Amino acid sequence: MGAALARGAQPRMLQLAKPTVTRPKPPPHQKALRGAVEILQHPLQPRFYRAFNICQSFGETALYFRARSCNYTGDSATSDAMIFRQLFDPVSSTYTYLLGCDESGEAVVIDPVFERHARDEALIRELGLRIRYVLDTHVHADHVTGAWLMKLAYGAQIVLSRRCGVEEVDFRVDDGDVVRFGECALEVRATPGHTEGCVTYVLDDHSMAFTGDCLLIRGAGRTDFQGGSAQIMYQAIHEQIFSLPDECLVYPGHDYEGRTVSTVGEEKRFNSRIGGDAREEDFVGYMDNLGLAHPKLIDIAVPANLRAGRPEDDQLPEKITWGPVTVSFGGIPEIEPEWVARHLEELTVLDVRNAEEFDGELGHVEGSQLIPLDELRDRVGEVPRDRPVVVVCQSGRRSGMAAVILKDAGLKEVANVAGGLINWSRHALPFRS
Repeated sequence: MGAALARGAQPRMLQLAKPTVTRPKPPPHQKALRGAVEILQHPLQPRFYRAFNICQSFGETALYFRARSCNYTGDSATSDAMIFRQLFDPVSSTYTYLLGCDESGEAVVIDPVFERHARDEALIRELGLRIRYVLDTHVHADHVTGAWLMKLAYGAQIVLSRRCGVEEVDFRVDDGDVVRFGECALEVRATPGHTEGCVTYVLDDHSMAFTGDCLLIRGAGRTDFQGGSAQIMYQAIHEQIFSLPDECLVYPGHDYEGRTVSTVGEEKRFNSRIGGDAREEDFVGYMDNLGLAHPKLIDIAVPANLRAGRPEDDQLPEKITWGPVTVSFGGIPEIEPEWVARHLEELTVLDVRNAEEFDGELGHVEGSQLIPLDELRDRVGEVPRDRPVVVVCQSGRRSGMAAVILKDAGLKEVANVAGGLINWSRHALPFRS
């Protein structure tokens, strides 16, 4: 395959090198079983764990939760938790990945999308992470990267293959380099073929591989532009990805059928383009006859991504300016009660509780307007539009729904009072009871 894909070269570190981590031995069968049950019972827990195998009787579902738990040494477990999130852009069918070290709070973002920055920023804020690096797997042709926005927001350093020729890059990496964040690390593996500068990022214990547009779930990225080559991709996949353990999870850069994750073993067996007994000539013949139209945004995306997503005029996405509003990961615009209390004369305060609550024990904010939530859609015309509207309820949950209703009705300056009147009273802010 050549020097670019040679394994075993001394890796460069983007942070001070640390001693090599000895790969833990799989734990006894009973420990793996207990771990699998615990994870399956907590599917929403934020920590994804690694380093043990699950017995086959758990089937496919267990497979997707396995192998990221604790590092085992003999019979004792040592915590090595990693925060992991997979995010999706429905316009370009792009996956963005957030990986964080639970111990240090340092994190990396892989393949962010420019238009989804506010969503990603909200999640990062809620999880309390510090973005150290933002990594792109290649120069994208179907969306504009959010790398520059991440650098602007967090001081994150942009990482990209040195073969891409991109401006605004802080670290130009190549095969064998290592990106460290806290106690976690990603290996860089050169996987050209879709473009000349494609890389795959592999978690240091080889439990996860982020393959970009090289290996997809039951497919592979197109090879007909930007220096692509089906022959080179075939070699890259076999030497750099199929050489990983069969149980290594494969997280692609895109999927157009709603699939989220696969494994190296699955793709070696079932991938319709390169799996099974497919030889190089089979793969090349398949790829050369895809007959795909060029990406719709290629003339916009590629020039922008050669600047790491930095707009030519440095114009930032439109920000909310009437107050310190943040948008939650759930998409709710929120504002803190202390700021509201200091600016009551400039705002419309809309209370969406029922009448009994409004005049009840908790009381209400002086001058607030009462429209119960279940009447709001029919009475939205009663809400003034000459000033920002802040919506409040007992806990901030009903008022969050009300904020969405008002936004959908065309009100632009709307925010939910975070935590509702419970939070308001916690800060000893003024009430009318």
